Amino acid sequence: MKFEAAFISSFSKIEDLPKDGRPEIALIGRSNVGKSSLINALAARKQLAKTSATPGKTRTLNYYLINGNFYLVDMPGYGYAKQSKTDRGHWARIAERYFLERAELRAIGLLIDARHAGLESDMAVLEWFKGHHLPAFAVLTKADKASQQGIAHHTRVLIDSGFLHVFATSAETGKSIAQLRKFILESSMERDDRAPQVFHSLARE
Repeated sequence: MKFEAAFISSFSKIEDLPKDGRPEIALIGRSNVGKSSLINALAARKQLAKTSATPGKTRTLNYYLINGNFYLVDMPGYGYAKQSKTDRGHWARIAERYFLERAELRAIGLLIDARHAGLESDMAVLEWFKGHHLPAFAVLTKADKASQQGIAHHTRVLIDSGFLHVFATSAETGKSIAQLRKFILESSMERDDRAPQVFHSLARE
C-alpha cells in the first residue's frame, strides 16, 4: 500500500499543532527504541527521519504528512535517565495533553524493544493508555536482534496485558513493515466518533 511521506515541521507547544483537521497516528516509546528507523522503513526512505545514537534526541512533536491525508507524529522518547527532571516533566505534561485533548488522534503506536520484555516504564505507559481508554497498538522493534522464543513470549505478555494488535517488526529486514503500514493506513481512516476496540480487556469490562 502507498505510504508517501513528507516531513512537515516540529512543534514544542500543543497550541502550535496543525489546525487543518487531518487525522493523526502517534508513535511513542523509550528513548533509542528505533522510532526514526521505523518511520523510515514505513516510508521506504532512508533519511526521512534522522536517526541518532544519542538517546533522548527527539524533544519535539515531529509531524510527517502521509499520502496527503493524515499525519504520523513522532513523539519524544521517555525513560532517558540523563535528561533532567525538569525536561522529563515538561515532555510528560505535553504528551499527556496531546493524548487526552487532541481530537485528531486516531491511534497510538507504543514502540517496545523486542529484546526487553516487560520493562517497568513500558508497562506503566501501557496501563496509562488502558486507564484512559486510548486507542493504542504495540510495535516490537528490532525483532531481527531478538530470538523467536523471546518475541513469542513478549507478544504473549502484551496480548495478556490487553493489546489486540501487536506487530513484531524490523527496520533492517523489513519484517512486518507492510502489515504495520496497512494497519496505520486503515487506522487513519477511522471516524473520530467511533469508539475503537483496541484493548480486549476493555471490551470485557
